Order: sequence, then structure tokens, then C-alpha cells
Amino acid sequence: MLDLNELEQLVTFADLGTLSKVSEHYHISTPTITRTMQHIEESFDVTLFSRTKNRIALNETGLKAVECARHLLKEVDNTLTTVRNYDKSLKTIYVKSCAPAPLWSILPQISDKYPEMTISSSICQNDEIIESLHNNNCNVAILPFEINVNNYQTHHFMDENLLVCVKRDHELAKHNTLSFSDINGFNFLLRTELGFWDTLCREKMPASKFLVQKNNFEFDELVNSSSLPCFTTDYFTKNNIPYRNRISIPLTDREANVSFYVYIKEPA
Repeated sequence: MLDLNELEQLVTFADLGTLSKVSEHYHISTPTITRTMQHIEESFDVTLFSRTKNRIALNETGLKAVECARHLLKEVDNTLTTVRNYDKSLKTIYVKSCAPAPLWSILPQISDKYPEMTISSSICQNDEIIESLHNNNCNVAILPFEINVNNYQTHHFMDENLLVCVKRDHELAKHNTLSFSDINGFNFLLRTELGFWDTLCREKMPASKFLVQKNNFEFDELVNSSSLPCFTTDYFTKNNIPYRNRISIPLTDREANVSFYVYIKEPA
């Protein structure tokens, strides 16, 4: 019977070239490696090495054995990964959302309902979420529109409206409402991981530049100290302390006022 650990040592011998180097690699004695090579030959029941007084080398059959061993070890790794990932999937709820707010809203609900499960969540673009739905690769998904997809229950989850957040003395502060055309050309502070909101703003504001911040603390500090406008939403303003000396102005564009739909995988 072939031993996987021995096959790994055979492949390492092919890569390193000498028994002493294999011995150093695995921190075991050279005589032990020598016995391993002998046992591998016995397992194959063929001669794999050409031997001289102080050296052994793989013969043609030995090279073929190494080629097969590499393939087998790769298949073993793939098998282990597949089984482990499957077991993980049985214990994990995968959630993909197109925006932060609905994700923040739904995660506590899932956690309360399934306390024994691990939750893996991510903010993605719409196309990626749609692909995951069609491939049944997530348990819960959130999109800013409703689509027909098999094996998922769908219902309206929440609404969110995009706002422009500016200093009180900013020239945009005189407006009660704004549109993307009004703010196109102004430079904005922007968070990362906004999902489809990021894509929407960039599409609607081609003349604007965006100072993107990955760190939430640094973003908040810039909002409080900078004169640059930023975006917020009615969800965020209701659930967080407002920024100092700033006002939030609604955007009237249809695309800036969103209804989110949640897709929940039906039981198998």
C-alpha cells in the first residue's frame, strides 16, 4: 500500500536531488530517508533508482513514479479541500449584499435565528450577486431590485435614500434638494465597500473626483475637518451620531432612492 507521506518524500527527493537534502528538509535522519525510498520501491514492486556506492538517482521508471505521485498528491489535496469546504458549507450561512445598510440590518436577525451557525458576509456588485444566485452559491442575498430566480424566496426588505452631506457654509448647502446633475463636477469623500452605491455615484458623476478612504475612523476625521462633501443615507443618519457642522440634503433622482429585496434560499 502506498503511503502518502512517503510519496511526498519521493517528490521532494526529485526536487532536491539528494537524500541528505531531503533529510534536512524533513528534519529526520538520512538512514530513515534511505529506508523510505526502499519501502517505496517495495510498494511499487519495481526498481525506481540507479545506485552507486555513495549516491542514488531516479531511473526512468522512478521519474514516472514521481510524475504519478505529484498527480496523486494534488488529487488528495483537492479531495481534502472539497470535503472540508462542504463540511464548512453545512455550518455556514453565506450572505451577499449590494450595500452596507441592508447587510447591517439583516446580520443580527440571522445571528439571532441561527446562533449555532457561522455567518460569512460580503458586500458585492450586483452582477456578482446575481451570478451567485443563479449558481446557488449563497444562502441570503440582497439586491436593489427584484428579479426572478429559482430556489429562492424573495420579498421587500427595506428602503434607503442617498443624501449629500455638506458643511453648512458650502455652496450646495443653500439647496433643499439636489440631483446628480447638480453635484456632478464636485469632488467628494467616499468610503470603500459601498457596493452598488459606489458604482452608481461614479456613473452619475463622471466629472467628479473621489477621495476614497478605507479606514472608517480616518474617513470620519476627514468629514469633520474637510470641506469636501460626502454621501450618507437616511438609514445612516437615523442610526448614527450626525457629523459636526454638516447638513444632509436628499437626492431626488429615482436611482438614489432604493428599495432593497432579500433573496433567501429555500430548504432543499
